[in-house]
Amino acid sequence: MDGVFGKGHHLHLIDGSAFIFRAYHALPPLTRKSDGLPIGAVAGFCNMLWKYVQDARGADAPTHVAVIFDHSSKTFRNEIYPLYKANRPEPPEDLRPQFPLTREATRAFNIACIETAGYEADDIIAALSCRARDAGGRVTIISSDKDLMQLVGGGVEMLDPIKGKPIGPDEVREKFGVGPERVVDVQALAGDSVDNVPGAPGIGIKTAAQLIEEFGDLETLLARAGEIKQPKRRQTLIDHAEQIRISKRLVELDCDTPLEFGLETLEVRDPDAEALIEFLNRMEFRTLTGRVAERFGAAAPAPVVVDAPAAEAGAALPPIDRSRYEVIRDMAALTGWLAGIADTGIVAFDTETTGLDEMAAELVGVSLCTGPGRACYIPLGHVGEGAPGDLFGGPVLAEGQIDRAQALAALKPMLEDDSVLKIGQNIKYDVKILARAGIRVAPVDDTMLMSYVLNAGTHNHGMDELAATYLGHACVPIKDLIGSGKAQIGFQQVAIDKAAEYAAEDAEVTWRLWHHFRPQLSRERVSTAYELLERPMVPVLAEMEMAGIRIDADHLRRMSSAFAQQMAGLEAEIHELAGGSFNVGSPKQLGEILFERMGLAGGKQGKTGAFSTSAEVLEDLAAEGHDLPARVLDWRGLSKLKSTYTDALPLHVNSETGRVHTSYSIAGAQTGRLASTDPNLQNIPVRTDEGRRIREAFVAGPGMRLVSLDYSQIELRILAHVARIPALVQAFRDGIDIHAMTASQMFGVPVEGMDPMIRRRAKAINFGVIYGISGFGLARNLRIPRAEAQAFIDTYFERFPEIRVYMDRTVAEAKQDGFVRTLFGRRINTPGINQSGPAAGGARRAAINAPIQGAAADIIRRAMIRMPAAIRDLPAKMLLQVHDELVFEVEESAVPELIARARQVMETAAEPALQLDVPLIVDAGTGLNWAEAH
Repeated sequence: MDGVFGKGHHLHLIDGSAFIFRAYHALPPLTRKSDGLPIGAVAGFCNMLWKYVQDARGADAPTHVAVIFDHSSKTFRNEIYPLYKANRPEPPEDLRPQFPLTREATRAFNIACIETAGYEADDIIAALSCRARDAGGRVTIISSDKDLMQLVGGGVEMLDPIKGKPIGPDEVREKFGVGPERVVDVQALAGDSVDNVPGAPGIGIKTAAQLIEEFGDLETLLARAGEIKQPKRRQTLIDHAEQIRISKRLVELDCDTPLEFGLETLEVRDPDAEALIEFLNRMEFRTLTGRVAERFGAAAPAPVVVDAPAAEAGAALPPIDRSRYEVIRDMAALTGWLAGIADTGIVAFDTETTGLDEMAAELVGVSLCTGPGRACYIPLGHVGEGAPGDLFGGPVLAEGQIDRAQALAALKPMLEDDSVLKIGQNIKYDVKILARAGIRVAPVDDTMLMSYVLNAGTHNHGMDELAATYLGHACVPIKDLIGSGKAQIGFQQVAIDKAAEYAAEDAEVTWRLWHHFRPQLSRERVSTAYELLERPMVPVLAEMEMAGIRIDADHLRRMSSAFAQQMAGLEAEIHELAGGSFNVGSPKQLGEILFERMGLAGGKQGKTGAFSTSAEVLEDLAAEGHDLPARVLDWRGLSKLKSTYTDALPLHVNSETGRVHTSYSIAGAQTGRLASTDPNLQNIPVRTDEGRRIREAFVAGPGMRLVSLDYSQIELRILAHVARIPALVQAFRDGIDIHAMTASQMFGVPVEGMDPMIRRRAKAINFGVIYGISGFGLARNLRIPRAEAQAFIDTYFERFPEIRVYMDRTVAEAKQDGFVRTLFGRRINTPGINQSGPAAGGARRAAINAPIQGAAADIIRRAMIRMPAAIRDLPAKMLLQVHDELVFEVEESAVPELIARARQVMETAAEPALQLDVPLIVDAGTGLNWAEAH
């Protein structure tokens, strides 16, 4: 290299600040073992830099590179507009000491580390990009920050570091509606609420792009604003012209940012192995230290202590190498693998199928892993590319595959062997696929559930995210194999060699994640929650989901027809109230009718300029006595029931079983509640006649009955226990109507002969307090003035001061620990609890509610786990779980026995782990359909 930057050179500019915040939010809180120093962001940052160094090779490798950081929060823009970024919260306390360490890490990697006082990182990136471009070189900005997109073009491109996708002029136009050269004009008009750039009120990105495209540039638009036809938009631009010009100065990057160095000083240099290893070892990053030492052929120093995030497995592991995977094409090879698994007693496995519906998908292949680099793929159902069909027109299998029945017969003993632990990621899917093939997989461990019990509320638990976060590894994207959209193919059409790399990698990643998470369970004191609440749910839910439930499709079709007629009648009424026809399903048109044509108060416009017509807005208007929004709410309710249930449910009937098979997500809600999907059977409304009629469509089979058992007020009972409220505890023990008792305590009225409206208000407060309801929220629910609602809440806390004590104590613990625990040891992380601003209230309410809702979820899980053994000898199956309710299908003669046994299991589910101060009560019902049973 000649030392002068110019043509043929390629400069990489890494947005260091974005890397830091990505790393901080991607990883759970981590501390250095030796002194408790927060290092989570540093760990993630180092893993990202190491991946960059490894990937930045080949023909298109950079010749020059730098990592750019923000120096401080105050810049020259604050002199232009003092409120610039005024709404930005201060960095979290545990992140601040990590900022200097990320700079030190950059220098340890021997990469230029740049920051300039008074200027943002984006300005430095702009100045370097402009200089490199003017010198004839190429520039790649490694960031997805929209504010940098104005620099794209003329030899400057961006690269999204998360998706690995380039961002060029076409991608910029897709995001902003204009080319890079006009991005600043669009941003000046639209403003930015995050950075507190004012822009033009009521004008969003889409409208701004249309205006700039029409008038050419911002100054021309402002000069000719009087030509705009829409009165409101015209006046906005005229009235706020100077504010818009200031906004442009705020969003426009400064290519003249002073730099005290030349581009030639940014030449790529290999890391100094000794310095880098010393830094990583000092940070106690054992895995990464080992990888770096192996890469440079150096001896890894003895670690100070067990490392931070990525090597809980106990020893540095080599990087994942897909070239080492084996394709099993004959029984001899499979037999050898099975013998090895029998020796080790542990295997990670995964299934590949023709689709995502476990009740319809066919098995395509199985992957196995017994250690790092020791993984294989057994293809069973791949079709030949371009192969002719068989005599019946079906596809012909590709060559080099074991007969499926023969392979499954060989795998079955191992998969059912109680002495061999089977590890999976979201293993419930694989359990169901193999159950349909007559194989009972047990015992099992699930890395998704391990991550969930450790990190609920911190991040998602999908394999790709876990691999990137904890292993520093990017998995092969499934889209790379099967494509997307209309061109998407089935996995059975993927070439076997390509499929093997993908599938065996999944098995190896699962094996590594298991070794990473397993030791943490006991250290973080969540082993009991995992072993008793998460792991045993897999076979229970798999059996429930496979059982499915019958529906009466004719009943739903009749309801759909009735809903359509009711909706048509409501539409006619709505059009008459509006003084003309319009699309009732269009929020934009409805907003114009309500707030422009009718002139109703309370209209709020979003960035797109459209009025909000959310349910809350319409409910407020309806409460004020306006008929049109009330009728629209009725229409929307029917429309949702029709599209979500009466039209959609028959489409979910499985052609083989004739039943609907929902799927339960175990690791969805952070409180432990299950989530029902495809179809969602947990959100069918039960307080309306229409919702109850939909439940009528869920029916029992011939000679059978549906039985529903439902916990009575379980969350209030748990609140009485955890908050130690003597009045509530005694009321529950005495079997008193808790809502009437609360009303009597609050309003000084006798329980006997109580006005139902007073009891209703007490009920709303009882349940609202659990969810941290505000005076505003209660006022909305009860349709009463806000001051009256707040007075109710104040009176409630006066009568039951123990609740306030519980709330304050729980929030304090959450702020100190970063999590709360349920009565059964489930840890629920509260990552936003120490934030300030509007998000703080939501985080506080979530922290207060989590131990209560989480304990209720834990109790019903404990009941579900015990239920199969309790009813195994009965002609009955557990079909559904809907929050606090379990639904069974049972032969008519066995209904009384089923109710007695199931009630006993549910009412004693907390025991022996916990003896509640209040009894758990379960209501039971039975009928030919779900509505009758409930």
